[in-house]
Amino acid sequence: MNNDVKTRDLERGGAGVKFLLVLLGLAIVGNAGYNYVPVAYDAASMKDDMQKAVVQGLALPGKISIVDNVKARIQKAAQQNDVPTDAVIDVKQNGPALTAHVTYTKQVSMLPFGLYKYNYQFDHTATPTGFLMKQ
Repeated sequence: MNNDVKTRDLERGGAGVKFLLVLLGLAIVGNAGYNYVPVAYDAASMKDDMQKAVVQGLALPGKISIVDNVKARIQKAAQQNDVPTDAVIDVKQNGPALTAHVTYTKQVSMLPFGLYKYNYQFDHTATPTGFLMKQ
């Protein structure tokens, strides 16, 4: 039986390089998630706070200015949710309907060292739903 063992020089040493590439890819994805998730969470919290402010504003009794009250609640929520100061906050009342619109853009560093920055655009309009709007 003739067993000629051939050396396969081109097949050696590839596992370490592949491991480093996978590790580098995981680090980049982890960094992007670490920077993006808080911004997305703050945006979702802002949407919930806007909806709550509009519903509570319609339920106010008396002669309190509904628009001013809702705008103050949304501005307070904007401070709590790290919304940029240049955000556009617009509250309007059309008859029994009340709408609140907030829009802003926030930069998120997706790659390390600021190589790529993603512009997260928030644009949401909150309107009351449910029993408060039934006539």
